[in-house]
Amino acid sequence: MERFFEKIIKPILIKYEPSHIVEIGVFLAGRSTIKLLEFCKMMNSKLTVIDPAPGFNTYAYEAVFSEELVLHKKHSLEILSEIETADLVLIDGDHNWYTVYHELMAIEQIATKTGEFPIVILHDTEWPYGRRDSYYFPETIPLQYQKPHAKKGIRAGSSELVDTGGINEDQHNAMNEYGEENGVLTAIEDFLKVTAFSLSFHRVNTNNGLGILVPKDTRGDVVMQFIMDTSGL
Repeated sequence: MERFFEKIIKPILIKYEPSHIVEIGVFLAGRSTIKLLEFCKMMNSKLTVIDPAPGFNTYAYEAVFSEELVLHKKHSLEILSEIETADLVLIDGDHNWYTVYHELMAIEQIATKTGEFPIVILHDTEWPYGRRDSYYFPETIPLQYQKPHAKKGIRAGSSELVDTGGINEDQHNAMNEYGEENGVLTAIEDFLKVTAFSLSFHRVNTNNGLGILVPKDTRGDVVMQFIMDTSGL
């Protein structure tokens, strides 16, 4: 997600000025998180971070950003139902159909309470996890939603996992790519089929992919036009 910050996320922050940001999934020592917190401090906004095992010194962050940061060291589906409002949601957590689909359904419930669907930005919408599940914590996924998986690597051009090498060989990856209820992009597409909100979906193909959900209204149109004008998308 950090690779998209300057070109996509920062323009959204500038144009939309969200009062409450929700970040699901923290990686790379919290480098995106610190940028979000700096924005929140400048704009008097709030950031809710959800990650069962954030990879940075959370005590230092909470000390410096005591007014801006709310941190939940839990899984997203345990916490999202407790959140009352959200203007911008960043999703870079567990990259599988079940988690992403139900995260989006939970966000819809927040939107039902507020009357406005937030801008939602999702990472890993293209290869390798656009059409393939990965499980950081397989025990949190109901068995009926788990694809057969193994700690083996992924190689471009191969639907099956490879026995040696490949990327992310230390993760629980689905044995095969494609098929129903498999992958981040599939989860987004399935959500769009059932949501009560009128949304548009925009895809950025580079760096494992980024998906942006925005309301089909003046607010969403203005934000997307601003992003395209400033980022060259």
